[in-house]
Amino acid sequence: MTVDLVSLAIIALIAAASPIVAKIVPNKLVPETVFLLIAGALLGPNVLGLIEVTDAVALLSDLGLGFLFLLAGYEINPKSLTGGQGKRGLVTWIASIALAFGVVIAAGLMKTNELEAMAVAIALTTTALGTLMPIMKERGLMGTRVGESILAYGTWGELCPVLAMALLLSTRAEWQTALILLAFVAIAVIAAVVPAKAKKAGHRLFRFLSENADGTSQTMMRMVVLLLVGLVAVSAVFDLDIVLGAFAAGFVLRYIIPEGDRSLEHKLEGTAYGFLIPVFFAVSGAKIDLSAVFAQPALLVGFIVLLLIIRAAPIFVALSTAKGTRDISTHNRLTVALYCTTALPIIVAVTSVAVGADAMLQETASVLVAAGAITVFLMPLLGMLTYRVADAKPIEAVREIAHNPRDIGDILREHWELERMLAREEELERRLRKGAGCDHPDAEGGVGGSSWQDRAALLQRRGARRRAIDEALDLAAQEMARHDLAVDADPDGDGPRHAVGSPSLDERRRRIARLVAHEHRRRLIERGRLIEQALLVQRDEDARDGEKTDERD
Repeated sequence: MTVDLVSLAIIALIAAASPIVAKIVPNKLVPETVFLLIAGALLGPNVLGLIEVTDAVALLSDLGLGFLFLLAGYEINPKSLTGGQGKRGLVTWIASIALAFGVVIAAGLMKTNELEAMAVAIALTTTALGTLMPIMKERGLMGTRVGESILAYGTWGELCPVLAMALLLSTRAEWQTALILLAFVAIAVIAAVVPAKAKKAGHRLFRFLSENADGTSQTMMRMVVLLLVGLVAVSAVFDLDIVLGAFAAGFVLRYIIPEGDRSLEHKLEGTAYGFLIPVFFAVSGAKIDLSAVFAQPALLVGFIVLLLIIRAAPIFVALSTAKGTRDISTHNRLTVALYCTTALPIIVAVTSVAVGADAMLQETASVLVAAGAITVFLMPLLGMLTYRVADAKPIEAVREIAHNPRDIGDILREHWELERMLAREEELERRLRKGAGCDHPDAEGGVGGSSWQDRAALLQRRGARRRAIDEALDLAAQEMARHDLAVDADPDGDGPRHAVGSPSLDERRRRIARLVAHEHRRRLIERGRLIEQALLVQRDEDARDGEKTDERD
């Protein structure tokens, strides 16, 4: 008991210090999850030995993993599975798993150890959507087109590996595994349908749970914990990985309360991110054998490179070729692909199953988990660079500096201002959408959840802002023209004109103006498409509501 409490106290200290350390790093370059993993690895049994992964600590870690996947499943909009991007996400994952099996077959793993080969193949196709959620919220990606694409492709990157684990890593016969999965799905469906029916019918029990949700009983929170622990226990009894039960619990909860419940969500996030999820990441770090990682650097780097080839490349190709997303800028498509290559929780689960079945060495598992931990730091970092820094057109800046090295300060300042202007425009767009109640885009980029009046007001504000931006650009162009005239020139354009600016400086300003105009035009077109889809979604919802009203009458 003492060892358990000491280990838990050290983990709590790590959890409390990690967000503070992450805040010190400029521009949120390193997510706090990375510090949890690093601290766990350094203080774990393989280095300093201050944290012991006892049965009690391991149980809390498993509960943290369960809450992580519960929240991931709850955040997923079912339309992201059935919409256009969702279908492409499924096809992309199938392409990824085919590439992964091609790699393990070419490496000869299927001949030496089939179970290990399948575990590695599954690990190469994962997306840590649950890990990405808090990172995306911190960086303001939720509700943006890039964020919706990450959700659409990342959903299948987390759901399909969970199902693949149940089917491919089981020691039972395939038909037995299929029957067990069907039984589990039936239980999950019952757990979803019965409460949803009771809620719709206004049953006394559901009213009681709702009325006492915020009191000392915390009835709704207790029911969610029952749902999570119950489905995780069922998956354990069926000899399935607990990740499947936790993910199913998230889907069930979203089915019961499709409109969401902010009070319940705050409580879940407080319990999960405040206590259990940090325990999971710290314990995951404590399981990493750093000596084994340093002994096999080629495997570490090779696994990360394979993740980029097998997971990121197909997503980038899918985004570039699909009709609905190929108009997204190249660096934003790359951003989506990089974020979707973040992988850790599934790698931890897959390697645990393989090690437990004596199909994989613990040293190899440590290297794969370490590679997954590196992706949690590396991929969001690269994604942030491509998402934000690319707006400043760094390649254009390098070319200009090469031609005019003396003007390096002005060049960097101009490009940085370009990035800041586009960032402010996007932030304003997000606030306008949130203010109009349009902060729940569907999988195809449409927006739902607000009234027709709100959307009309939003359109008016966007139109006014667009006109204001156009007027500002015209005024800026006139001011630039006046700045470039000689002292004796007429500011109205009627007198003599003698340019005083150097040709290189003039050319740079024109190029920056063209870049701003091009990016602004692209974003306007994108917003128009979003609004059109939102209106179509709302029209369909109104039609369905009208049909339901007629049926009740």
